[in-house]
Amino acid sequence: MTATPVVQPLFRQATELLRGAGIMPVVTVERAGQGRSIALALAEGGLGAIEITLRTPAALAAISAAKRDVPGMLVGAGTILDPAQAQDALAAGADFIVTPGTTPALAEALAALPIPCIPGAATISEMLALAALGFESLKLFPAVPIGGIALLNSVAGPLPQLRFCPTGGIDEASAPAFLALPNVVCVGGSWMVSKEWIAAGRFDAVTESAARARALIDARPSA
Repeated sequence: MTATPVVQPLFRQATELLRGAGIMPVVTVERAGQGRSIALALAEGGLGAIEITLRTPAALAAISAAKRDVPGMLVGAGTILDPAQAQDALAAGADFIVTPGTTPALAEALAALPIPCIPGAATISEMLALAALGFESLKLFPAVPIGGIALLNSVAGPLPQLRFCPTGGIDEASAPAFLALPNVVCVGGSWMVSKEWIAAGRFDAVTESAARARALIDARPSA
């Protein structure tokens, strides 16, 4: 099964969304209101996208709140594990969807959604299967444990058409090396949305870290 022609432009939109974001904050919330507060703090620091993971009962409401109250912020749903969760995220108003890995059934469901999707992959076989459906940009997860920069350099030869958002084990110090890779359009991480800061209401610290992340994006080599 392949994606229908009307969906095809969304594959390119996913790539451009990631390229525009540069660094994707990956957030887990305990309360719906945190989605709005974190998104505001990130926006003040200069970041334009947020991935709120569906790891807690508050996640869907947090996506809706961030989307409603932070104009211009692209609000995505992460840790999508099955087609039902993808539909829930769509109903909550998510601008895009990210998965940590992708089963064949989930891949086909993502290819049919009316919003950009970034499916997760960790192996060459998974990357090939997603490329066959038309996906251009994938989430490499967990990036550092499975090979990091060395893996991304290795897949660039046989899969030159694919672009990646490596996530997992990347921090402020290591992000620039990933951003310098030609096949990396975005880097995902949680260093600018520390759980300790969120729990303590230290959204000023989030804004300061987001501003440093913005500087890393602006300093990356030209594509």
